Amino acid sequence: MATPSALLDEISSMLIDCDLFNHLPPAELRAAAHYFSVSKINRGEVVFSEGDVGTFMCIVHEGSIAVIKENQNQEQVEMVTLGHGRAFGEMAVLDGERRSATCSAAQDSILLTLSKEAMDKMLEEHPRMAARIIRAIAISLSRRLRIRYSSACSRSSIRWASSPSSSRSRRA
Repeated sequence: MATPSALLDEISSMLIDCDLFNHLPPAELRAAAHYFSVSKINRGEVVFSEGDVGTFMCIVHEGSIAVIKENQNQEQVEMVTLGHGRAFGEMAVLDGERRSATCSAAQDSILLTLSKEAMDKMLEEHPRMAARIIRAIAISLSRRLRIRYSSACSRSSIRWASSPSSSRSRRA
């Protein structure tokens, strides 16, 4: 079994592969490592389900995670597969709300896990570092929303531009 110091070094090196943490200096990476745990999950194992109360976030170190949403026909649709260095479930450490999707292991995976309680403790013990991490999470979520919004607008303008009634209304 690894010594606590070796485990912290290993977690620190895992964190540097994630965009949410790679901006931190080495001393802060090591301090942040104290708040994480490492989990091994098997292919097909559910990390969390859509509708669950959010209590933690994860970073994929090895393997891959499928993000699955239920559509209006109550069918499970795989939205994306996340690989090495990608974070998921981040909203939970910010708001603790219910999960917006199901995440399951597409392959055997190793995850770094940060609980909401650990994030709250980090805020008390290392407020500047925690603030930088929260800001990185907010920027990441903002980028995803902008991409999704831009994509949705493009799809709706294509539909609007290609519908027969739209050409009549534009001529009027």
